Amino acid sequence: MELTETHHLPVPQDVAWEALNDTEILRACIPGCESIETDGENAYAVAMTASVGPVKAKFKGRMNLVDIDAPHTYTIVFEGQGGAAGFGKGQAKVNLEPGDNADSTTLSYTANAQVGGKLAQIGSRLVDGAARKIAGEFFKRFSAQLTKGDEPEGESEGASDQAAADGEGEVKKRKRSWTAWISKS
Repeated sequence: MELTETHHLPVPQDVAWEALNDTEILRACIPGCESIETDGENAYAVAMTASVGPVKAKFKGRMNLVDIDAPHTYTIVFEGQGGAAGFGKGQAKVNLEPGDNADSTTLSYTANAQVGGKLAQIGSRLVDGAARKIAGEFFKRFSAQLTKGDEPEGESEGASDQAAADGEGEVKKRKRSWTAWISKS
């Protein structure tokens, strides 16, 4: 599987770089991520739950950052085991470039991954679709994390849209959960 995308981030390159290397921000942005802990120099232990079609599993693995050229590029090498569900391994080359103005950054990446076990048996279409959905949700959350300092206290992206859709005039503070969002669809 190969996935290549470009995203425009509303922050300067150095701020985007710092956020991409902040384990708390990454944990909050990666769908299903339970933990990211430092496990050596530029190495991290990761635990997450993911669903791909009918297969749902808890994965434990490692992520290493190599070929680091701060604040421009690095390569993430990853591998994870999901028990009977199978495994995933691969790498992602991440590039940051200054955007159209001083307060924006263009992030592009190319990820290559291989899966085995039950994950490989369900077909590449489902695996590719799930990977694109996870990546899309990551960048939605990541952009929200980068701009949350710009929002009024008590509001979060989507909360006011949901309140308006519900016909409510007042914005309520809510805990955002992607599982709750999926169950409403």
